[in-house]
Amino acid sequence: MNWQDKGFLLSINKYNENTSIANFYTKKYGKITGLIFGSTSKKIKSYLFLGNKLHLNFSSKNENSIGNFKVEIDKVYTPFYLDNKIKLQCIIYTMQIIDTITVENQVIDTLFENIESFFKIINDKEWLSKFILWELNLFKIVGYEINFKDYSYKKNVDGVQKFYSKNENKEIPNFLIDKKITKISKNDLINAQDLITDFLNKTVLNDERINIPFSRQKFINLVLSI
Repeated sequence: MNWQDKGFLLSINKYNENTSIANFYTKKYGKITGLIFGSTSKKIKSYLFLGNKLHLNFSSKNENSIGNFKVEIDKVYTPFYLDNKIKLQCIIYTMQIIDTITVENQVIDTLFENIESFFKIINDKEWLSKFILWELNLFKIVGYEINFKDYSYKKNVDGVQKFYSKNENKEIPNFLIDKKITKISKNDLINAQDLITDFLNKTVLNDERINIPFSRQKFINLVLSI
C-alpha cells in the first residue's frame, strides 16, 4: 500500500532511538498513523512541529501492518508562534483534540480545510473569540453540534439582556448566541471556554477512559493571565 498526500502533524512520540511514531490528519485518507525513520536527524526534526503541514509518502506491507512516512515540509505554521505562548499552546491543544476525536482511516468532509482555516483565525485581532466559534464548528464537523440558543432563556439584568442555560442556569455569553457580536469581554471568553469544556466532557468524549488533553487547561490558564 503506497500513496502520497498532505497532512497536518497531530502527534509524535519516540518509538526508538532514531524513529518516531506519528499521527497525521491527511486530506484524502483521514487520520493515519505511521513511523518516521530518522526522525531525530537535524533536517527532519526541524519539520516535526505539531500543526505543520507536510508532504507525505506513505508505504506499508498491507492494511494490517503499521506503515511508514517519508516527510517533506509543505507549509510551516507552528514555528512562527514559538515566542507567543498563548497561540503556541492553542495550536498544541487544537492538534491534540483533533487527534483525540478522530478515528483512524476515516475521512471527515471539510476537516482538512477547517484545520487550514484555523491558522488564518489565530492571526486575526479577535482570534480568541473566533477560535471558540471555530472549535464549536470543529465538533459539529465530527458529529457533535450544540446550539446554545436551543436550551437558553433570556433575562434582563440591570438593563442588559443576558442568556442562561435552562437546565443549570449558567450564563451563556451573548456571542455564542449572536455571532454578529464583536465586543467580547475576557470574562465572556472564560465563561465560553468553561461551557465548551463541559460539552467536551459530557457529550463529545463521554467516556471515562478518554480525558480532555491537559493542553486545553494550560491554554485557558494563559488566557486568564492576560
